[in-house]
Amino acid sequence: MTLTDPLGDMLTRIRNAQMRRRDVVRTPASSLRAHVLDVLKSEGFIRGYNSITTDNGLTEYDIELKYSENQPVIRELQRVSKPGRRVYASVKNIPVVGNGLGVAILSTPKGVMADHQARAENVGGEVLCRVF
Repeated sequence: MTLTDPLGDMLTRIRNAQMRRRDVVRTPASSLRAHVLDVLKSEGFIRGYNSITTDNGLTEYDIELKYSENQPVIRELQRVSKPGRRVYASVKNIPVVGNGLGVAILSTPKGVMADHQARAENVGGEVLCRVF
């Protein structure tokens, strides 16, 4: 089965696992997913992730979710740019999420990064998702 939106699938898996209070969620591996998970880890929204090779030779990621006082750290996880409608932002138009408490994750020519890092490097790009 092919997915038209692998990143959206990963974000949905994370949301569903948090609703069920799971500690770990598994998702298929890809380089874009790894870069987004690196940003989520550096911003403190997840504990981390590990790469696992399954019996049939496919690589998957085990994502360790983070909770604070029995509530998920990630309150809102929303896909912005979708396969049917891409959303791009210049440096001046990069969205601010939750008055700066949240993060917009962008895919830029310099790599996948958080909104504050993109502003510091003076680069815009595709707004992949919003995390609060």
